[in-house]
Amino acid sequence: MTPVQGLIGFLFFVLNSALSLLLIAIIANAILSWLLAFDVINYRNRFVYQLATGLDRLTSPLMAPFRRFIPPLGGIDITPIIVIIIIRGIQGFILPSLAAMSYGLAG
Repeated sequence: MTPVQGLIGFLFFVLNSALSLLLIAIIANAILSWLLAFDVINYRNRFVYQLATGLDRLTSPLMAPFRRFIPPLGGIDITPIIVIIIIRGIQGFILPSLAAMSYGLAG
């Protein structure tokens, strides 16, 4: 393995890890929104407020374009499910193909 191929491998590892962390943030945001909706926890707790605000700021820019086209079904927002499927598709199909193509170009 050449140093360039090692660098390419590292970059794809970082990109895959960032997508995995984003996936975890989307799931945590969905679970937190359910807990808030069913009044299990509330915003009066400072930690809960900061966590909910941080997760919302992290995931909202990604889900906002999909929310314009996908209406809630029976009051349930299915946008996180769609975004999770897209992220898993990128991780499973697009990243490995791009990595193989990059390795081929690097020699």
